[in-house]
Amino acid sequence: MPHSHSSAQRDSLVGLRLARGASPWLLPTVATAAVSLARARRSGRWTAVAVPATALAAGMLWFFRDPEREITQGRVISPADGVVQSIMPWKDGRTRVAIFMSPLNVHVNRAPLAGTVTSVEHIPGGFVPAFNKESENNERVVWHFDTELGDIEMVQIAGAVARRIVPYVPQGTKVEQGERIGLIRFGSRVDIYLPEGVDVAVEVGQATTAGVTRLDRD
Repeated sequence: MPHSHSSAQRDSLVGLRLARGASPWLLPTVATAAVSLARARRSGRWTAVAVPATALAAGMLWFFRDPEREITQGRVISPADGVVQSIMPWKDGRTRVAIFMSPLNVHVNRAPLAGTVTSVEHIPGGFVPAFNKESENNERVVWHFDTELGDIEMVQIAGAVARRIVPYVPQGTKVEQGERIGLIRFGSRVDIYLPEGVDVAVEVGQATTAGVTRLDRD
């Protein structure tokens, strides 16, 4: 199974593997929960703070989880956990597969193919909910990979809450298929453009798992 060259740098807490880039959100939340719980044991007045703070910390831990995966063999695999929102033929012959990621999904994205990252471009934009068609104008990061299938484009799109996309690897990096390449915080979307001649193996409404669900058909 491919491993990220940066796996040793990923955040962790009590043995739970967490996504890189989680600390700015997670550490203050966990610290607040810990302090409020400690004070709640001495004074019942702190219970009103401890209960929601602990629930929020637990939610953050769940959101920023980063489980290991057995990477599927295939030409193109899903870069994201979520649900296929749309499958659209593109003017240049490619097919765009849009995957919507809810706050309940794992939000670490993975390389759809092995290859070299030829471009990582951040494009400022709005923050319309990712399930909305207008989200195509949201803040996003456009990736290009040089692969055995040629140039592959992938786009990470920020949602209404997710106002930060965190790329893990820079331009020029060689990545393995299924390697962790970035994080989108909270609800969002990932688009992958399949080359002309590659048949789509998924359907609209189908759940996908990053590194596991195969997007192309033999």
